[in-house]
Amino acid sequence: MLTVEKRSRQIVGKMAAQAAARELLPSGLWFHDDIRNNFYYASYLHAAASDPEIRVRFDRDEAKTAAAAVLGRVLELQDRREGSGTYGHWPLGLGEDPRAAEPHPLPVELMGSLMLYFFERCGESLPQELQAAFEAALKAVYDSRFYDRPLKEYGHHEAKYTAAKLLFGAFYGDGELLEDGRRSLKALLERLNARGMHEYGSQPWFWHWVQAFTCARLLLDDAEVTEDLNAILDFLWRERSLHYLGGAWAGPHARALASDSPKDRNVAFDYLQFGDFRLPKELVRAEYAGFLYYEAPEEARIAAMDRFVPAEVKKTILKPDGNGGGRTLHSYAYLTDSYAAGGMWERSEEFDNEQHRWDVTLPLTPELGDSVSQAYFFHPGQGYAAGDPRHESRYAEILPDRGVVLALYPVPENEDSSIVGVLPKGEWIREERALFGLAGGVYLAVYLRHPYEAEEAEDRLNVRSAGELGGVVIEAAGPEEAESLDADDLESFAELMRGRAPVFAADGRGVGYRSLQSRRLELTLSEEGAAEAKIDGQAPDFKEYGL
Repeated sequence: MLTVEKRSRQIVGKMAAQAAARELLPSGLWFHDDIRNNFYYASYLHAAASDPEIRVRFDRDEAKTAAAAVLGRVLELQDRREGSGTYGHWPLGLGEDPRAAEPHPLPVELMGSLMLYFFERCGESLPQELQAAFEAALKAVYDSRFYDRPLKEYGHHEAKYTAAKLLFGAFYGDGELLEDGRRSLKALLERLNARGMHEYGSQPWFWHWVQAFTCARLLLDDAEVTEDLNAILDFLWRERSLHYLGGAWAGPHARALASDSPKDRNVAFDYLQFGDFRLPKELVRAEYAGFLYYEAPEEARIAAMDRFVPAEVKKTILKPDGNGGGRTLHSYAYLTDSYAAGGMWERSEEFDNEQHRWDVTLPLTPELGDSVSQAYFFHPGQGYAAGDPRHESRYAEILPDRGVVLALYPVPENEDSSIVGVLPKGEWIREERALFGLAGGVYLAVYLRHPYEAEEAEDRLNVRSAGELGGVVIEAAGPEEAESLDADDLESFAELMRGRAPVFAADGRGVGYRSLQSRRLELTLSEEGAAEAKIDGQAPDFKEYGL
């Protein structure tokens, strides 16, 4: 396995190569969709061009000049209008004319702190004119007071505000701001320890927590603050280790961007920390992963990388509603060395309707190749678009148990009741209401209540099943599990599983299934839509679910 330093240089070099290969737009920027990408890519290009230990295929001096030019363009787009309500901010989406784009509250939240990190680490190697531009931009960020917000949701926004208070308080010698940051940090840490993280499985948000506090940890020299930063980063990496499977993120997600589902592609932070899988050809959402490293606690690293003994992760999610109240959710994940399965028992209305409720997850192994890494079904809801299998409706009830998920979809009669699914590339045996597959070295049995249509795509198998009150049962088995059942190839596995098909109720309001682990699973719906799940005749005991 490569050392952390080599993995870091690998990420920096790969991101720099992606930047060098991009054509500049007439604006002098690479991206107009998100200003932050210009800053990230330019940072990587400058860093790689300045590091003789990183092998590059571009001219280093020309790369430094190009990176400096892009950084200069980004800094020029900051709002410096005296008295402006968005003073110190940047636009987010730049549109056709970046200079006309309106300032947005999001970019400065994380980019402001990362700009301070870049300036502290690389400032002396920048042209004097660009150094002066950074100094002016950072002072405007400090003066903007964007971070002057009370703790309310205890989420990723407040995490970034807190880190900014610490960083800019220290950088500008503002003792009052630094003390405010200390208080916020302690309060966040206490909240995490007492109630856990409510932004479950959201990679974009989770990595913002990690980046913000790792940035502060690397730049600040304050024993008390360092102790609390260590504690909060240890918490974050222990949380990550619970759902880690060879570069993939198992379990439900509060947010699932296109880079998170159905293919785990947001992998740079995991690669730097664990390094137990291959980097993809192109990195997506690497942000500042190549620069910011904090070593996870040893026990967390061991737990994340040693899945030879299957583990059940049962968590209670205390979800605030913004008004002082909230609701309780229950997250379940079952992880082995070759696959994971699980989901969120309860439906939750999340940001942009991006809750990813359940799936079977495969690790990013050479056997998986360029295939998607998740297998799941859902009924499309608000925001759904063909070709982007996200955005579920509220019409689903599930029962996750070990390597199995049962799901029923009680869609009202006046709506299209078709369910859609995505399965990994592999070898598949297709039957009228079932599919049996071998993908990434893992066997999968998929049973549907209604007939389906399946279409091969470059990296997946797209499935659609029409019919009222649809249902699906999916079970995964690792190679050793299958072999123990005398199934040593796909055909023998399919033969085994044909005789174990679930029984769907005639009215579609129930399904029963005996898993490969001989557990009796039942999921039923009342006429009023209430769901009842039973495992070996007993309702799930959520008292076992900890924070």
